[in-house]
Amino acid sequence: MSEDLIARLSQDLQPVSKFLVARRLLVGTTVGLLVSAALTATIVGVRPDISQAVGKTMFWAKLAYVLALAGLALWACERLARPAGDALRRIGWLLAPVLALAAAAGWQLAQAPAAARMPMLMGHSANVCPWLILTFSIPPLIGLVWAVRGLAPTRLGLAGLMIGLAAGGVGAAAYALHCDEMAAPFLVVWYTLGIAGAGFVGWSLGPRVLRW
Repeated sequence: MSEDLIARLSQDLQPVSKFLVARRLLVGTTVGLLVSAALTATIVGVRPDISQAVGKTMFWAKLAYVLALAGLALWACERLARPAGDALRRIGWLLAPVLALAAAAGWQLAQAPAAARMPMLMGHSANVCPWLILTFSIPPLIGLVWAVRGLAPTRLGLAGLMIGLAAGGVGAAAYALHCDEMAAPFLVVWYTLGIAGAGFVGWSLGPRVLRW
């Protein structure tokens, strides 16, 4: 009897594409990035010197940093979106861009005169930067929640944390279109804090919004 039931339940099953998880994550991330970029342009505006900024190494280094964090978090999320997925090794790679930027920040501070070190660390927007990154991370967070809810995560808190970090990186990339801060000490503290804040939100919401 049980064998007949199993046979009837499984007879119409279709194979699932091996790219399904990656495709859903890509859709959620891309839509979130487009919405965040539009909100950045509408709410705070694109920096007026953007045409000159794109010719500077630190502009691309800033984008590379936040997108590296987003990409690594998505890489871990791709594993966590599957039942009992183990992503600890992938999560460990998140330290790499942080340590690399921290090393660059230490070098810049060491080379700068003592009077210039605090301005390099605080910039002129430290009080708003993490909050704006957190704000602009909301659209990609929503997109990634949609993506992962349609899959089969079982480690909901950890999956939520990775979703939040990915959304924070994407939101920071959108915010970078407005922000003119370029010093590595500023970026490693305040950008990382904003992204970490989005990770905390994802971790808090994960067990409630990713349940299936």
